[in-house]
Amino acid sequence: MNHNAAVADRLEEMAAHLEARDVEYKPNAYRRAADSVRSNAVSVDRLHAEGGEDAIAEIDDVGEAIAAKTAEYVETGTIGELEELREGLPVEMDALTAVEGIGPKTVASLYDALGIETLDDLEAAAEAGEIRTVKGFGAKTESNILENIPFAREARARSLLGDARPVADRLVAFFESHDAVEAVETAGSIRRWRPTIGDVDVLVASEAGERVVDLFASWEGADSVIEAGSNKASVRAEGERVDLRVVVPGEFGAALQYFTGSKDHNVALRNRAIGMGLKVNEYGVFDVSGVDDPDGGQRVGDRVAGETEADVYDAVGLSFVPPDLREDRGEIERAAEDALPTLVETADVRGDLHLHTTASDGSATVEEMVEAAAEYGHEYVSVADHATGPGMVGGVGLDDDGLLAHADAIRAADDDASIDVLAGVEANVGSDGSISVGDDVLDALDCVVASPHSALDGDGTDRLVAAAEHPAVDILGHPTGRLLNQRPGHDVDIERLAAAAAAHGTALEINADPRRLDLGSRRVKAAIEAGATVVINTDAHGTGAYANARFGVHTARRGWAEPADVLNCRDAAGVRAFLG
Repeated sequence: MNHNAAVADRLEEMAAHLEARDVEYKPNAYRRAADSVRSNAVSVDRLHAEGGEDAIAEIDDVGEAIAAKTAEYVETGTIGELEELREGLPVEMDALTAVEGIGPKTVASLYDALGIETLDDLEAAAEAGEIRTVKGFGAKTESNILENIPFAREARARSLLGDARPVADRLVAFFESHDAVEAVETAGSIRRWRPTIGDVDVLVASEAGERVVDLFASWEGADSVIEAGSNKASVRAEGERVDLRVVVPGEFGAALQYFTGSKDHNVALRNRAIGMGLKVNEYGVFDVSGVDDPDGGQRVGDRVAGETEADVYDAVGLSFVPPDLREDRGEIERAAEDALPTLVETADVRGDLHLHTTASDGSATVEEMVEAAAEYGHEYVSVADHATGPGMVGGVGLDDDGLLAHADAIRAADDDASIDVLAGVEANVGSDGSISVGDDVLDALDCVVASPHSALDGDGTDRLVAAAEHPAVDILGHPTGRLLNQRPGHDVDIERLAAAAAAHGTALEINADPRRLDLGSRRVKAAIEAGATVVINTDAHGTGAYANARFGVHTARRGWAEPADVLNCRDAAGVRAFLG
């Protein structure tokens, strides 16, 4: 089992209950721990089995007390202290705080005054005009709550990067077309290309803050305006909350660095600065070595940098850290040595080795997919339609005879194509690591992708290692089988899997489908460090999906991948040599 997400959810709920009770410090500690547990590459279940609470406490931001609660959940399915908190405040905390403008303290106030426990209770009270009678509330607040309840019901989960990034791109393009805007960039988790995000953050440099806010409020992509001030505003756009902040041009670089985060990266940066007699914040880098009270104001001291991000990093003796790396995973130390990796770029990717056609569950023919790949700029593709096997809903896969016939059709298309076209397959990896295609058929194909599609609970290491060691398997596709916001997929000992893949010449896929992004960035970094080759494939089921390569590239970048680490950054001859 993999209880990371469940534990993280409960730690976040504990943080909310503690905040509702005005407890200081602890809520933020629980939230940091929740983030670390959720993104940890190894499940808390495995850590508990191998080393108990001590092993769990090795997770970043997880101290002894939280490790004990995590172990308690793994053992019993509950956390006693959380149950006590729920008894004291018996509300659906996650649901209620999903409503715009309602935080944990508001939840407590509404429960104490009106006994509101659920979204239905909240809606009924708002419709009856009862919320406005509570101290600190009014008719406008009540109206806003009622208006935002439907959205809260639909949008409690974090958004997929693939859904939010296009919204951000359109807004950035909108601002770039206006002369009041001197610079514009995304910020926050979307700029770090995290697989899921809370909201879309955009930062603008301008001397005309109110004009920019007015432009934002009138943007045709905005469905509604949540709030608008002189230099900050928020709108709804395509189901996403989009937050705008406007800063003066001279402070744009410092603000961009600060609001991009991550929090852990920024803390490490600020600590380094303190040791140098400097202060770093959203307004710039300040020399405070001669200041009696460095905390006496945000702009105290002599300002030495802030117009550009590069200047901010340079001022504290660091080479520029790309946003993808800003997760406090060793990037500060490497930047201090001017030894950061030269990260892979989308332009480095020369082909796609995992795509589907109408022969299985794709929406375009072989010829159409090949033509679209050439137009996109690829030098080669491998058509990898599904084989039959577990997890193939609706009988979309090809049997062995069908795969051989399909290979003939692919090679015929290759004769007429302007790019290299390889005949491949996406075979199924059985629960025991077996491959759902006969060895004679596998040997007749150019590129074999083997992927797990079912029985994705628990530890999948043995299963995946067996597949990686199969002599005919070239690529292990979406190895954990995760679907973001839907299922966590296999728990995997990535070091062991990567060692097997490296030893047997099997590439580990970074599936660029925004619903997957599997392998995730932590596992990509671990795999590369263990000597494995990765490959960025789109798993395209239609001609427009090649553009999703950027999501895979940024996942690879978050895993510190350089072009030499990525199979399909090689030319066609290099890929064929790897495939053997």
